Amino acid sequence: MPLALLALAVGAFGIGTTEFVMMGLLPDVADDLNISIPSAGHLVSAYALGVVIGAPLLAAVTARMSRRTVLIGLMGLFVVGNALSALAPDNGWLLAARFLSGLPHGAFFGVGAVVATNMVAPERKARSVSLMFLGLTVANVAGVPVATLMGQHLGWRATFLGVSAIGLAAIAALAFLIPHDHEHTTAKGLRGELAALRSLPVWLSLGTTVAGFGALFAAYSYITPMLTDAAGYADASVTLLLALFGVGATAGNLLGGRLADHSLRGTLFGGLTALVAVLALFPLLMRTELTAAVAVTLLGMAAFATGSPLQLMVMEKASSAPSLASSANQAAFNLANAGGAWIGGLALAAGFGVTSPALAGVALAVLGLAVASLAYAVDRRRAPVAGRERIVASHVPQEAEAVHL
Repeated sequence: MPLALLALAVGAFGIGTTEFVMMGLLPDVADDLNISIPSAGHLVSAYALGVVIGAPLLAAVTARMSRRTVLIGLMGLFVVGNALSALAPDNGWLLAARFLSGLPHGAFFGVGAVVATNMVAPERKARSVSLMFLGLTVANVAGVPVATLMGQHLGWRATFLGVSAIGLAAIAALAFLIPHDHEHTTAKGLRGELAALRSLPVWLSLGTTVAGFGALFAAYSYITPMLTDAAGYADASVTLLLALFGVGATAGNLLGGRLADHSLRGTLFGGLTALVAVLALFPLLMRTELTAAVAVTLLGMAAFATGSPLQLMVMEKASSAPSLASSANQAAFNLANAGGAWIGGLALAAGFGVTSPALAGVALAVLGLAVASLAYAVDRRRAPVAGRERIVASHVPQEAEAVHL
């Protein structure tokens, strides 16, 4: 694997840290800015909104630019957003800075996935994407806890200055390690990238991401009450258990990347099926502390085993112009976050029990399997038609030339 993947992983580590650290800093931010906790929660939403808007927008705007330059520019925007967060004088400025910080998130992962797969042999594409995503999963294990402790002891502004420093390190790594082969512009440009989004299999692939990761967030968004009310853990133990989720996610990400290089479709369907099984067992596993810890770890493994396959599935369906579709998949991940949390909350509000969000996740994961099956079925139907069109096209010049002679 090329060393350049390390540069992408460093950038992913910084992005993952700033995305999730706000959850742990909400009380500190609320106290410092004299706002309520619910108002501070809007800072999480502002970042997610930036991701959803920025992913396709920035990928489209930079379609004809060098991918190496785009990655460095996106990380520069990330540094600016986090530095402004640290300097924000009030809640309004902080909301704007968090939105700005979220803008480059999706495009960085989308363009980074294209660059990562172009640097390796075809049989290692999924592994290269999983190594880039490794920075994101490791951020949940190490980056977020350390950044949270920094914010609690040095002030929340110090956290965002620290994240900005990670972004500067990522810029240096990208500049020195990404090959200059990626200085060329993409031949398709904006029109070609937009054309890829007219494909039904691409949209079905994006739908698979929304449903599949929506299943994860339906349960994970309410993991704390499950652990405390159902499994009997003390509030102080939840942070350690969330680190177990990060360990499981890291292992699942690496495993999914390795397996997907052998069978992309098999790994995707296997991961979604495993997610269905784990979520279905949640009400049973949440009855004791030991089995609850196992459940949290398995949830991370099953969900993130599908991360690289889902990214490659979208890129495969948009093979002629993958950058915009790949970035749009990152927007789909964030829509899954918001939609899954909402659906899990509906189950909880309906009075079905503290573990009911996991069962809502089962329904979403099954939906993901159905949509993925439909995407592959549409591809199979189109393949013979495309093959016949190529055969006809290959004979037209000869026939025309014969008539002319």
